[in-house]
Amino acid sequence: MTFQRLMPSLVCVAMLSACAATGPAAGGAKPASTMAAAMADVDAAVLAGQTDKAYALLKSAGGTFPTDKTPWVRMAQMRFDSTDYGEAIVNALEALERDPDDTLANSIVAVSGLRVTSKALADLSQKNNLSGNVRTEAQALAKLLRSSLGEEVLVANATRPAAARPKDAPGRRMIATPPARPASNDPFGALK
Repeated sequence: MTFQRLMPSLVCVAMLSACAATGPAAGGAKPASTMAAAMADVDAAVLAGQTDKAYALLKSAGGTFPTDKTPWVRMAQMRFDSTDYGEAIVNALEALERDPDDTLANSIVAVSGLRVTSKALADLSQKNNLSGNVRTEAQALAKLLRSSLGEEVLVANATRPAAARPKDAPGRRMIATPPARPASNDPFGALK
């Protein structure tokens, strides 16, 4: 009978000891007390070439300061620079949850999405699978982008002259595959 009385107390003690073991002291590193301190730690990791550590610090800062967009914008920029456009979009959307008017986060979402889309369209074109509704939607999207940007060509292909580029209809150019470029801090660089 006494064991049944002690059982809830033992369970409580076990849970409390488990919680104590997973606190900040268990990880060895104490979370930064301010966003500025966290960003200083991130900058030091980036300067040391430890991008994985910098990303982990940013992730931790995002948890420690849940309403601040700063770590999410930095994570989005890091992923964009390393051409991981899917993660860049996810992180930029997290930043936009905190500040819908953040220009850099909106730019990263837009350009990352365009780069993913242009790669997918190029892959489909190479396999001759770009037809029907997909082709029509791609053409409509390209037309909308050209008119929004005020450009005749969305992404110039530097390897072929303009006259040699294929055309999908009289007077209308197809979206060219972007040439391989080094990572850039300017998400709109490919559209210039």
